[in-house]
Amino acid sequence: MRDPQTEAPAPPPPARAPADAPAARHSRAPLLLLIAVLLTAALAGVLWLDARERISATQQELARRLRDIETNASEARSVARQSQDALRDAQVKIGQLEARLAESQSQQLALEALYQELSRNRDEWQLAEIEQVLAIAQQQLQLSGNVRAGLLALQLAEARLARADRPQFLPVRRALARDIERLKALPAIDLAGMSMRIDGLVAAVDAMPLAFDERGERTGTANGAPKDAGASPERGFWSRLGSEVWSELRQLVVVRHVDKPEPPLLPPSQAYFLRENLRLRLLNARLSLLIRDEAGYREDLRAAQAWIRRYFDPRAKHTVDALAQLKQLSSTTLSFEMPMITESLEAVRGFKSRRERTPG
Repeated sequence: MRDPQTEAPAPPPPARAPADAPAARHSRAPLLLLIAVLLTAALAGVLWLDARERISATQQELARRLRDIETNASEARSVARQSQDALRDAQVKIGQLEARLAESQSQQLALEALYQELSRNRDEWQLAEIEQVLAIAQQQLQLSGNVRAGLLALQLAEARLARADRPQFLPVRRALARDIERLKALPAIDLAGMSMRIDGLVAAVDAMPLAFDERGERTGTANGAPKDAGASPERGFWSRLGSEVWSELRQLVVVRHVDKPEPPLLPPSQAYFLRENLRLRLLNARLSLLIRDEAGYREDLRAAQAWIRRYFDPRAKHTVDALAQLKQLSSTTLSFEMPMITESLEAVRGFKSRRERTPG
């Protein structure tokens, strides 16, 4: 063989050069095609493997998600069943509650009706009691003129209506307030104090000395003075005899002042009846005071003063005190127009009649 390195290549013939080039290109074309086919096949295989892996991963993901969906669906069905059960229980409970509510409403209506009835009865009882109290106070004012009792009755009725605090009682309360103001405007007379003072005078009748008793004491003292003087051992027989004769002569002639009459002589029995009659006069005066009979009251006090001045000792302390108290009692005025509480009574009765006409 020839060494290619030592042997120089022969120059190609100039005329055949263009024909060899297409032959070389034709010899390399299958090789390139094969290479391209192989590359395409490799690329396709790689793509197929990648797609297969992706499809497998996708299938796995889909399977996982389907499992998750099935799990969620089963849980949802379980929750739905529980919700349905809870809904049924709630509906049952709601039905029970509605039944209880209806029962409670019926009981409430019954209780309201009962309360209305009790309230109506209580108001009627209260108004009946107030009417009775006002009627008694009206009788006290008419018979004895007891203003204090009438005022207390009106204030009691107003306080009870105020505690009730019902707007329908306002007309009655206004009528009570007007009657209270009318009674408060009356002149204040302490009937109880005056009655107690008269009772004190009745009790002091026995302590007042009679004028006859006082005169007897003065006469006894005047007659006893010469006897005491005559009993003195220092005077002689003739002096005692002269004093006794002079005393007898003085008793034979009595000089009296006719401008001032002497108190009448009363035996013990008449003195007892005098004190009892004086007590009766004072008790009659107290009775006239309580029934506000001013004429009888003044007449009894005047008669009591006249008897005390005539039959009792005017200088004794008990007598002076009794006359002073009788003078003060006589200066009190009892006669004034007594107001009536008919407005309050009419308001209460009118309210009761309106309630009786209005049902419910």
